[in-house]
Amino acid sequence: MNALIRKHPLRSRSEAVLRNLVVVALIAFFITFFFAPILMAFVGSFHLWNPLKGQYQWNGITNWKMVLNNSLFWRAMGNTVWFSVVAVVARVFIGLLLASALHAKRVKWKSLFRTLYYLPTITPMVAVAFVWKFMYQPQFGLLNQLLNTKINWLFDAHYAMSAILLLTIWKDFGYAVVILLGGLYSLPTDCLEAAEIDGASAWQRFRTITLPLLQPTILFIVITSLISYFQTYIPVMVLTQGGPGTQTYLASYIIYDQAFVKYNFGYSSAISFVLFLVIAMLTVLSFRISGKNDG
Repeated sequence: MNALIRKHPLRSRSEAVLRNLVVVALIAFFITFFFAPILMAFVGSFHLWNPLKGQYQWNGITNWKMVLNNSLFWRAMGNTVWFSVVAVVARVFIGLLLASALHAKRVKWKSLFRTLYYLPTITPMVAVAFVWKFMYQPQFGLLNQLLNTKINWLFDAHYAMSAILLLTIWKDFGYAVVILLGGLYSLPTDCLEAAEIDGASAWQRFRTITLPLLQPTILFIVITSLISYFQTYIPVMVLTQGGPGTQTYLASYIIYDQAFVKYNFGYSSAISFVLFLVIAMLTVLSFRISGKNDG
C-alpha cells in the first residue's frame, strides 16, 4: 500500500525543479524590477546624470547638498506635509461618518452605497484628474456653475491647493469607508448592547466604546494614507504643474519635474532618497505607535 501511494521519483524530482525555477524567477524579478532600479538611482544620485546628453559624471554629494539647500524643495516639503495632514484628517472623518451611517440597522441598499463610495478609489487618478480639470474651468466648469461664481480654481494662489485637495479627498474617502465599515462589523455587540440597556445615548456609545475599539483600524488608515499622500504628484501634474508660481509644488512632483521634464536624473534621484528617508521614518514611527497600542 505504501508503495502505491509513494510518489514516483521522476515526478518528485520534476516538482522540486519546478519549485526551484519559480523561486529563481521570483528572485530575478525582484532584483530586476525592484532592487536594481533602487541601487541604480542611489548611485545616480552622486552623478551629474542626463540621459539625453549621454552625461553620467561623478559629482560626489553635490546633488544632496543642492537638495538640502534648495528653498523650493523645503517649500514643497511643507506643502506635502500640509496636504497630507489635511487629506488624512478629511479621509478619516468622512469615512468614519459615512461608515457609521451605513452601519445603522435601518439603512437599506448598504452594498450599493458601499460600491458607489468605493468606485472613485479604483478609478485611475489620471482619468479623475482630467475630469476635474474640466469641472474647475472658470468659464464653463460645473463647479462654478453650481456655486454661481467665476473662481479661477487652478490659477489662483488662494484656491489651487484646495482644488487639488478636494479632488484627492473625493477620490479617496471610499477607501476609509470600506475599511472602517469592516471594523464596525467586527466590533463585539455585547458591549454596545449593554451600554444601550444602561441608558447610554448613541453619541456616548460611539465616543466611549466604538471609537476606542476602532483605534487600530483608524491608525492603519492613517499610516497607509500618509505614505500614499507623501508620494502624490499626478493631480499636480495634470491640473496645475506646480503653479501658480510654486504654490502647489509637492515633493514627488519635483522628482517628476526634475527627471522627466528637465532630465536632471541625478538631482531627482537625490530628492527621491530624501523623500524615501522621510517616508521610512514615518513608517517606523507609525509601527512603533501601533505596537504600543497593541501592547
